[in-house]
Amino acid sequence: MTVDAGAPPALDVRDLRYAYPDGSEALSGVSLSVQPGERVAVLGPNGAGKTTLVLRLNGTIEDGEGEVVVGGVRLEKATRKEVRRRVGIVFQDSDDQLFMPTVEADVAFGPANLGLRGDALAERVDEALAQVGLDDDVRRKAPHQLSAGQRRRAAVAGVLAMRPDVLVLDEPSSALDPAARRELADVLQSLRLTTLLVTHDLPYALELCPRAVVLDRGQVVADGPTREVLADEGFMRAHRLELPAGFNPLSA
Repeated sequence: MTVDAGAPPALDVRDLRYAYPDGSEALSGVSLSVQPGERVAVLGPNGAGKTTLVLRLNGTIEDGEGEVVVGGVRLEKATRKEVRRRVGIVFQDSDDQLFMPTVEADVAFGPANLGLRGDALAERVDEALAQVGLDDDVRRKAPHQLSAGQRRRAAVAGVLAMRPDVLVLDEPSSALDPAARRELADVLQSLRLTTLLVTHDLPYALELCPRAVVLDRGQVVADGPTREVLADEGFMRAHRLELPAGFNPLSA
């Protein structure tokens, strides 16, 4: 992976704050900068603010304070549509994103809404499906006919077809068998794309992301090399992060 140190940040989050209607804070001043090409794991216990952060990144949640800047474009009312294209989110449940009669139609849906037609649209779909390793036999199937791993990769393809600057994946390895986990990891490692991996799967985070950001109670409590973060046993216990039994991040 190559990071272009001379480019502006792919994602720049500045002092994000968000409170629920009952007054409890989901985000309490989160700041984060991600360079082009970085793969960053976003870790934390349940209720840490990870999902709220993801939904703030592309304007799905609009309330609160702070700034989100994607590739130099500040998220505001006038730029919301462009920022949502730039920040592509793959949700945990692939069925939330696959709703058309065929995989091909699902992948085409977003670019078609941008106005692409004909050969340009077909090329965009071909490109996205090739990036995730789905062949012609799969593209003509209904999503419900696919395996869990194929559905996950089809959902990724639908996001990639929009040519985002930042790819955000929410619990991408959940409900996948070992082979499907490996296939998805291979896809993510092959993409030259800024990626945020929001996950409780700590070995997967270590495998894919050199850097980890840990949220707890709406704040960034760690930001550093993933291996070092996971190897700090006292820190992990303090923030309710649990490695699988017998897993040693220093030797993995």
